[in-house]
Amino acid sequence: MLPLVLYDVISDLPGNNFSPNPAKSRFVLSYKDIPFVTIWVEYSDISIAMKAIGAKSKKRQDGSDVCTVPVLSDPNTGALIMDSLQIASYLDKTYPEKPIFPNNSESLIYAFDSAHMDLIRPAMKSLFLRCTEILSPASAKFFIGVRSMDVPLPWDVKCDADWELLEKGYNTACEWYQKTNGKWIMGDTFSYADIIVGCWLLAYKRVLKEDDWVRISSWNGGKWAQVLADVEKECKLA
Repeated sequence: MLPLVLYDVISDLPGNNFSPNPAKSRFVLSYKDIPFVTIWVEYSDISIAMKAIGAKSKKRQDGSDVCTVPVLSDPNTGALIMDSLQIASYLDKTYPEKPIFPNNSESLIYAFDSAHMDLIRPAMKSLFLRCTEILSPASAKFFIGVRSMDVPLPWDVKCDADWELLEKGYNTACEWYQKTNGKWIMGDTFSYADIIVGCWLLAYKRVLKEDDWVRISSWNGGKWAQVLADVEKECKLA
């Protein structure tokens, strides 16, 4: 079996990775024991690099085209897949061992992804601001131009209300976990839902200032640091 190729964004952080969406694909590949290599791309060069391999662009809300990562190339099938959710679905169908959408849960986990995103949206300004500090100057400038369409500037305004909303969101997520009979969203069954939660926590830990991560990881009795540790261990990335 030839290694699959995962395209991710380079940064100044040790190990490069910082973005939650490519991390989701990396976690799935590792969980399923699928061999892969990573090709690192400058944020400012994503469109050039992705068009060069034939990846399709997406339409933004303003109608403009944009290329994103992760993108996964599978030399064993010739497939080229964009978007972390689509990559997860492809991997589960093509390599069904150790499913991450168990018990026909794919549509439910897609809905979970959207609901979870609503909870963590207040953290975007802090994350985006820090991203500009860990990218190259050219990539940081490009990042601001692209992401300010989603989250308007300025990003450097400290807002306690955002942190209060984020903590409230994680209180809700904690209630979701408390409704199961195990440590995962689906009880004793690990799934892509847990990878979604874990990879956003990983982004916080990797990207935010240490004090901010300490703050998040202290919520709900230290639950979120434990969830991240559990997901990383399950995916053999701890």
